[in-house]
Amino acid sequence: MGDDGSLLPEDQLLADALPLEDERDELEDPEFDIKCLLQEAEDDVDPGHSSSVKELDTDADKLKKKTAEDRMQAFHLRQNLSALDKMHEEQELFIEKMRGELRACRQRRDLIHKQQEAVAAEIATEEEAGNMATVGRLQAVSRRLFAELENERDLQSRTEAVLKESENTMWHIEIQEGRLEAFRTADREEVEATGRRLQVRAAEQLCREQEALGKVERNRLLRIRKSLHTQKELGLRHQKLLEDARKNHKVAVWFLKASLGRIREQEKKEEMECHEYMRRRMDAVVALKGSISANRDTLRKFQAWDRAKAELAEQRVQAEKKAILAQGRDAFRHLVHQRRHQELEAQKRAFEEEQKLRKQEIVSRILKEEAEEEKRKKQHPPTSARHRPTLRDKTWNYISDFCKEKTTVPTNTSTLDYEAAAGPGPSRLLQVVSSELIQGDPGASSEEETLAEPEISGLWNEDYKPYQVPKEDVDRKPVGGTKMDKDILERTVERLRSRVVHKQVVWGREFQGRPFNSKPELLHFQDFDIGKVYKKKITLVNTTYTINYCKLVGVEGHLRDFIHVDFDPPGPLSAGMSCEVLVTFKPMINKDLEGNISFLAQTGEFSVPLKCSTKKCSLSLDKELIDFGSYVVGETTSRTITLTNVGGLGTTFKFLPASEPCEMDDSQSALKLSSLLTYEDKSLYDKAATSFSEQQLEGTESSQADMQSRKELEKLDKEQEEEQPAEPERLTTVIPPSEEQTEITLGEVTEGEIGPFSSIKVPIIFTPVVPGDVQARFKVTFKNPQCPTLHFRVVGVAIDVPVWVPKPSVDLKICMYDRLYQDSVLVHTRSKAALRLKFEVCKELRAHLELLPETGYIQAQSSYSVQLKFLPRHSLPEDAGRYFDKETRVLEAPMTIWVADQNKPVGFTVHAIVTTSDLELSPSEVDFGYCTIYEAIRTEISLHNHSLLPQEFGFVRLPKFVDVQPNDGFGTILPLETLQFCVIFQPTEAKEHRFQLTCKSEINRCFKLSCRAVGVHPPLELSHYQIKFAATALYDTSVATVYVINSHLSMSSRNHSKPRIGSEDASPMGPTSFEFLLPPDSPITISPSVGTVWPGKRCLVQVAFRPVLPEKLIRQEALPLLNKEMETKSFRKDMAPQRKDRHRLSFSVLRAQNRDKLFKVSVPHVLEMRKRELKPSPHNTLYLELWCPTVAPSVVVTSHKGKTIFNFGDVAVGHRSIKKISIQNVSPEDLALDFSLLNPNGPFVLLNHSSLLRAGGTQVLVLSFSPHESILAQETLDIITKRGTLTLTLLGTGVASMITCSIEGSVLNMGYVIAGESVSSGFKLQNNSLLPIKFSMHLDSLSSTRGRGQQQLPQFLSSPSQRTEVVGTQNLNGQSVFGVAPIKGVMDPGKAQDFTVTFSPDHESLYFSDRLQVVLFEKKISHQILLKGAACQHMMFVEGGDPLDVPVESLTAIPVFDPRHREASSRPGPLSPEAEELRPILVTLDYIQFDTDTPAPPATRELQVGCIRTTQPSPKKTVEFSIDSVASLQHKGFSIEPSRGSVERGQTKTISISWVPPTDFDPDHPLMVSALLQLRGDVKETYKVIFVAQVLTGP
Repeated sequence: MGDDGSLLPEDQLLADALPLEDERDELEDPEFDIKCLLQEAEDDVDPGHSSSVKELDTDADKLKKKTAEDRMQAFHLRQNLSALDKMHEEQELFIEKMRGELRACRQRRDLIHKQQEAVAAEIATEEEAGNMATVGRLQAVSRRLFAELENERDLQSRTEAVLKESENTMWHIEIQEGRLEAFRTADREEVEATGRRLQVRAAEQLCREQEALGKVERNRLLRIRKSLHTQKELGLRHQKLLEDARKNHKVAVWFLKASLGRIREQEKKEEMECHEYMRRRMDAVVALKGSISANRDTLRKFQAWDRAKAELAEQRVQAEKKAILAQGRDAFRHLVHQRRHQELEAQKRAFEEEQKLRKQEIVSRILKEEAEEEKRKKQHPPTSARHRPTLRDKTWNYISDFCKEKTTVPTNTSTLDYEAAAGPGPSRLLQVVSSELIQGDPGASSEEETLAEPEISGLWNEDYKPYQVPKEDVDRKPVGGTKMDKDILERTVERLRSRVVHKQVVWGREFQGRPFNSKPELLHFQDFDIGKVYKKKITLVNTTYTINYCKLVGVEGHLRDFIHVDFDPPGPLSAGMSCEVLVTFKPMINKDLEGNISFLAQTGEFSVPLKCSTKKCSLSLDKELIDFGSYVVGETTSRTITLTNVGGLGTTFKFLPASEPCEMDDSQSALKLSSLLTYEDKSLYDKAATSFSEQQLEGTESSQADMQSRKELEKLDKEQEEEQPAEPERLTTVIPPSEEQTEITLGEVTEGEIGPFSSIKVPIIFTPVVPGDVQARFKVTFKNPQCPTLHFRVVGVAIDVPVWVPKPSVDLKICMYDRLYQDSVLVHTRSKAALRLKFEVCKELRAHLELLPETGYIQAQSSYSVQLKFLPRHSLPEDAGRYFDKETRVLEAPMTIWVADQNKPVGFTVHAIVTTSDLELSPSEVDFGYCTIYEAIRTEISLHNHSLLPQEFGFVRLPKFVDVQPNDGFGTILPLETLQFCVIFQPTEAKEHRFQLTCKSEINRCFKLSCRAVGVHPPLELSHYQIKFAATALYDTSVATVYVINSHLSMSSRNHSKPRIGSEDASPMGPTSFEFLLPPDSPITISPSVGTVWPGKRCLVQVAFRPVLPEKLIRQEALPLLNKEMETKSFRKDMAPQRKDRHRLSFSVLRAQNRDKLFKVSVPHVLEMRKRELKPSPHNTLYLELWCPTVAPSVVVTSHKGKTIFNFGDVAVGHRSIKKISIQNVSPEDLALDFSLLNPNGPFVLLNHSSLLRAGGTQVLVLSFSPHESILAQETLDIITKRGTLTLTLLGTGVASMITCSIEGSVLNMGYVIAGESVSSGFKLQNNSLLPIKFSMHLDSLSSTRGRGQQQLPQFLSSPSQRTEVVGTQNLNGQSVFGVAPIKGVMDPGKAQDFTVTFSPDHESLYFSDRLQVVLFEKKISHQILLKGAACQHMMFVEGGDPLDVPVESLTAIPVFDPRHREASSRPGPLSPEAEELRPILVTLDYIQFDTDTPAPPATRELQVGCIRTTQPSPKKTVEFSIDSVASLQHKGFSIEPSRGSVERGQTKTISISWVPPTDFDPDHPLMVSALLQLRGDVKETYKVIFVAQVLTGP
């Protein structure tokens, strides 16, 4: 267990590094406290020197805290990085999901659009058909689809919004990751540096362990000399320690699992805290952004106010200047005097303020000294009864008298005002001072008391709190001290409080965060009244890990006059427990307050935010635009607008027109503008000029008011620009009243009082006078200057016609004759009374068009619907007259609506285009002629549409033997279009057919076509009537088969139909002959072309297609080429060379005539009856249709005589044979080559792959054959081009390599060898194959991949059945323990190769092993031989017994008595031969007895005692052995033969051990005895043989 520390991972060491540093910091903290206390004592002795020393201590403290803070910051940043990575992955998944939903939503919308279009088409169809019930149902479906479409649109918009928000979040996450990228790099570098430090530390630890190992080795040498009894006790103790270690290991594993579970829970909690922290950070950033924008708007408002004030001042100065000049005085002098007077007034006010502050400062110091004096007197009464006035008393009396005189002595008005403002009475002064100083920070006063020194020396002791006159009395300083004093006080208080705060660590986990949670989190007093008392409770919950304490620190200074906190400390609070705090708020000023209530816990300080909000007005209108719509002149209507106050403060409002005429001079204008700068706005302006930070805190609350104020100021500027005066002396603008005010007016309620949380409705009245658009603007003003002016707009339309038609033109589109079309005409009225309407149609169209009802009453301010019915007759062109155009077929009919008591009628027009619905079929009759039942006849017909509308049609009720194509005779024909159709007639029986084809249009009109035909049943039939050959290259052959069948077996018509022609007599039964008639010069061969088929039989016919180039074409192409090559030779030479070159020239012919040809051949099959000597009837002819596509070969093989079959022959497994094949492009264009995929695991490989073959170019392909096993291989390689495919056939035979080994069992045991010596052994490999074989020998111990396996867990940790390591113990000197020669070579066929294996161990071990691999051709492993061996220090050894150790040698030396490490007996120092070693041997004997009646054979085991043959000189040539206590063993049932003997060198002797249970043996308790086995050779060795015997009664 001591070495387990070295197996810990680096991550755990890195995790432990931070707690170690924290513990070091905690150890250093007490020392720092002691230094601080000593330094405080020195500061008390020497106050002048205390400030510098404190600053040094503070700097050191900051440096230490900085390192801890850096570590905490790095830790939080790591958490942030992991959280950002996880959020990044989640956001990516969420965005992918939302995009999928968005795509699905769009698909659903497209589907609904298609359904709507289909439903609309069906509605139109059903309306034309007059099926109103179906129309209603379809309209309901349309409405449902529209609702679904709206839902999908809403869902799509929401999904897009969520997707956009997620993408924004993704961008923010990526920005955060980019910001933390530098930290990620630095952290990675820090981890690497930590790893390097750990490596250095591990090296140092290894050195220390090696030193300790040396000490252990020396101690072991001393312990060896102890007696046998001591060794026995140590062995038993060691076994006990092993059992304890196993138990401790189990316990440690259990605790480790529990610790890991807690760590996972902590990580989850930290992750949740990190998410919460990021959310708070984001909220804070959003709030800060809003505050910045609000403050920016406020600054713009203040700047506008400054400009307005400057302009008003300039205007005032100019007016005064003009007035003075008009009076004849000096304007410049007057302005200079006035400016000086203002400066003097400002200096006077500043002096008064300074005097007031100085007096307040003096009074505060006096009160503070008196309080301290009273406190000192209470603790130590004065010794003398006589009281002598001090300097403070004299000063106080002087101030009191001075204040009394100022209040009693009358002076002039200016002096009285100045004194009243600067010097209040004593009572008032005391009240002011008490409100500012007495409510000071108790912590600060206690600190000052602690740091003060007593006035009287000698009173300094631990129980007495000293007092010292503040230094401020001597050196005049402002109230509260200088900035340095405040900083020193702050640091002192922080240092003192830091001693109270302690870290809370539970189970090695330190608590970090807020110690107490408050409910509610924010204490808010809203809409308070001055003088009332408000109380609220806060519940504080302990969120730490264990017991914690809570102490009230107090509230902030500006809240102490209004907030009182009642808190009774509850003492120790357990985790999860809570306590209550009562907060009392008594407002004294009408102002918003914010602050914190501070508490101090054992783990740190925390605070509860506090907010107090005054009552405010928040006014708004429910609408900014009122639209009355259209109304007739003279009517009156009204709308209401609601003014709502959602604040807690009421105000007075007034509704006014925005264009109300007004007059204002320069003084009123200045007064109005200056009023904007009073009260709260002016105070805000002053605050903005002094402290910008306060505005940032209040910006979020006052942003809305500031925006409204800015709008009001902009409107005021616009009004001032519009109201610029014509005369310079007077600013007067008269706005003429607008015309809209007479039409749009306010109601009775235009002004009043609106209370808090209430609303008021104001009516707006619209009375149109003149037709046209009317609009007006209104504003709402409020008495409260903080409420901005609200504006709204009113619009309306005035019309003068009471009755009108929204659609003056009714378009019926294109209509057909004798079809009814309907539409509704909607009539509207603005009249407030019911009117009688009469609808009139012109007399020319009354027979075709109708309006129902003819007369009706329309109610006031409603609509009326009239039904329009249009049924055009064929007489419409004659009846309509001038309303119908015969050329364009356009109808334009005027309609009239007469209104009672109104002379002017309302008219509208009906437009329509009237067309016919006729369809025409041609020809009028179709004759198909004779047709067999195995064939079909096709003829063409045409269909013409005479209508201007597209019509749907279909051929319906067709006979089974007739088919109309395309689209099965159904479709839509466009206007004036002609379509061609194929009518296919295929009879099913032999008879005469007469039938009609019916074409029906969508309006249920039928058009018929007459047809006739004769069906023929021939006596023979074919198995196929159409053959399509594959694309065949020139001079290639494609073959297909077809059968001629005679199925005429009986003259009875019950079994089958009889062969006949139409209605003629049936053909006789018997053998029937046939003949195939081929077209002339066709490349078709039919075999046999003539034959006879007996009834019930069939005849096989082969049809071959072999395209060739005609001889004439070859000659035409060859002659020009020969003329060019042989210009000087005569053309009349021997034609034999031409015939020889004809095959070569055929390639050029192919190149010239490279066109794909498709032959379509119809082969007549004429039948003849043998029994009749009549000529065959032409009606019994069958036709066989052949499709023969012909292509020219684009690529040909030019090598190997043009053959496409390549045989590689016999190739040895592991070898490779290569063939080169030349191909040529005979096409006139460049071809892109593509090769078929060969078997990736097969032996054939295409070594060079070419993608382009030029026209006329040649490419050499290199193919290799590499068999992996003994196999006969065959594959095809297709060379694919766009013009055809060239197929190559590849053949080859793989011959396997056969090698036999002389070692049986694949194990070579080298036996025992003395350490330092070597032994050799040999074996043979025989080559039984017909090919030479290249071999190489490899040892696993020298393999380059062995180091990878050593990185895994040791093999001895797994069970013996799971161990796969074959490389055992190796030499310590780094050399391989096994060696083989030769290492590589070549074995000839039928020859054998001898190999020698050498075993050379350098230390003692029983588990030397290695594996020898025989590799053929550097690829294939032929044999694997396991090499084993053992080494001893001396010439004797013992084998047998049960294993007591693992077959893995340890890297450290272990005592020899340890049974797990017997190999560690080798020692660096010399050992005397007399020293004896006691080595244990365990022998287990199992006596198997299944039947108690039948005696069982004894249990037997064997031990081998051997003597190693060595070359070292030795006094003894043999090894003697002996076993003691043989008699006692025999008494217990053991039999040992022989018990003593000797062994020669290089020999072994077997000791047989048998056991039969004695009669008194208890089967429930196994027998355990021991005996000593002594070996005497060059040294003496003693073994302790432990016999364990037991009886087994079952399997």
